[in-house]
Amino acid sequence: MSLQSLTAAALAGTGRPVLIWLASVGRITLFFARTLGHMVRPPFYPREFLQSLIGIGYLSLPVVGLTALFTGGALALQIFAGGSRFNAEAVVPQIVAIGMVRELGPVLVGLMIAARVTSSIAAEIATMKVTEQIDALVTLSTHPVKYLVVPRVLAALITVPLLVAVGDIIGIFGGYLVGTLRLGFNPATYLQSTVNFLEFWDIASSLIKGAAFGGIAALMGCFYGMNSARGAQGVGRATKASVVAAAVLILAANFLLTQAFFSV
Repeated sequence: MSLQSLTAAALAGTGRPVLIWLASVGRITLFFARTLGHMVRPPFYPREFLQSLIGIGYLSLPVVGLTALFTGGALALQIFAGGSRFNAEAVVPQIVAIGMVRELGPVLVGLMIAARVTSSIAAEIATMKVTEQIDALVTLSTHPVKYLVVPRVLAALITVPLLVAVGDIIGIFGGYLVGTLRLGFNPATYLQSTVNFLEFWDIASSLIKGAAFGGIAALMGCFYGMNSARGAQGVGRATKASVVAAAVLILAANFLLTQAFFSV
């Protein structure tokens, strides 16, 4: 085989995955635009929306609370151990607060939602596609995006910031428990340091991140569910791909939002 043929084969092998990735980005972008268009046009389905609120928000509280509690406690231990090397143990309340509110709270809640909600949405919609329930909706003159996608995305946009707020509070409380019961901090001093250190923009940025991460998680579940292949394997692949895509996009969005909010 000539050098020219080897070069062409290498370029084709490199370019094919790039083109597939770009095509996927384009399809997701068009799906997102179509979802936004249906959000502002009737009819609306309040029953589906309320069910999504409960499924995404209320039923996610236990896993979010436990994750945040243990993360806040572990963060306090790590900061105390690191700060003791520089005689800076007193900064534990401040760093726990800013770490949970700015970064760990939103990211962990977003990843938990991706694991719990995105997979559930993708599996549910993909199963509906396999069993031809989506075709039945079209037959009944009901738009699948408006009936299945819009309520879930709207519910995620509303509930995930609330889950982030709860996670931030519980995470700080976990640090408080470890700090006061294990590390010897004065309870009143710990709480006062936390309140004095946090600023309004820290909290606002956390809630904005929560809305963005919730939208990404729900959108990925709906997109891969609606575009799944037929059969049981198609449902499994759609579920796996949705969780991977949601997790990667959440981490990428976190970097971009952090850069936008806190760049010097």
